Amino acid sequence: MQAIEEMLREKRIKVTPQRMAVYAVLRETRRHPNVEMIYQKLKPSYPAMSLATVYKTVDVLNKVGLIQELNVGEGGLRYDALTKPHPHVYCETCGQVDDVEKFSMKDFQDDSLIAQMQKATGYELSSVQLYFYGKCPNCKELNI
Repeated sequence: MQAIEEMLREKRIKVTPQRMAVYAVLRETRRHPNVEMIYQKLKPSYPAMSLATVYKTVDVLNKVGLIQELNVGEGGLRYDALTKPHPHVYCETCGQVDDVEKFSMKDFQDDSLIAQMQKATGYELSSVQLYFYGKCPNCKELNI
């Protein structure tokens, strides 16, 4: 956590207990929480912390590259402290989001596909986000 504090200070961002707590929640979970989930997790330990503080904090942490935003299409954003590019899988039934750890984004970045996309759009592509959608093993087993 000291390296995170130093990084924030280098970028002239005030290090607060609330910011460090939000980052700790994200670093310690693989559940890809949204802001409300983070807020509920921290509320017992930080009763004076507001939901607005959590929103501002994830925005700051995302801008400095300590976390990444995930938009799986459920109307809000999820957050991940694992910032290296990697695919995610989303359960359309229960809303669970998981990392697809067996693959890296390089496994999905076919140079010809990227070249075709750049040619078709005129964009110079800098990154790719990849989401898979379906039903998680638990929902499948429960036949939900």
